[in-house]
Order: sequence, then C-alpha cells, then structure tokens
Amino acid sequence: MIRHTVIFNLKHAHGSLQEKGFLRDARIALETIPGVTKFEQLRQVSPKNEYRFGFSMEFADKKAYDAYDRHPKHTAFVQDRWNREVEKFLEIDYEKL
Repeated sequence: MIRHTVIFNLKHAHGSLQEKGFLRDARIALETIPGVTKFEQLRQVSPKNEYRFGFSMEFADKKAYDAYDRHPKHTAFVQDRWNREVEKFLEIDYEKL
C-alpha cells in the first residue's frame, strides 16, 4: 500500500470563492481516478507548520499509484489548476514498514 499525501497553501484568500472552488474541483477530479482509495481533504490545525491544507489518498500498490500519476485527469488538474493556484507544497509518499 502507498499513502500519497500533499500539504499546501493556495494563492487564494482564505475562505474565498476561489479557495472553495479549487477544493471542490480537486475532489471531483482526483477522488474518481481509478485506484484512488480513502481520499481525504484536510485542514491543517497545528501551529508547528505553515501549510494550510492537505490531501491524502491510498493506493493498493506502486502500479496503482503510477497509473494515477499518469492518468489524464490527474495530469490535467496539475497543469490547469495546481500549478496556477498552489503557492507552495510538500509531497510525501509512504509505504508501511
């Protein structure tokens, strides 16, 4: 199993229609890609880091993750929305020990 996580900040003002639209559209685009399980959108609450949001999802194996990474819905979302609207991010992919 691979758990794919990303924490990020948006360029949009907190609580704005643009922020809400990005989060809505991300869910629609990403959670429906084959192989994605346990998709979650998260709000960061700790004062220990500066990131505001997180996405987390799981894949059965590396093959499923690689298929997601190349999937046209994922690549289009990254190109059309993520690259334009995300200010900064940190991506972490985990496997169980």
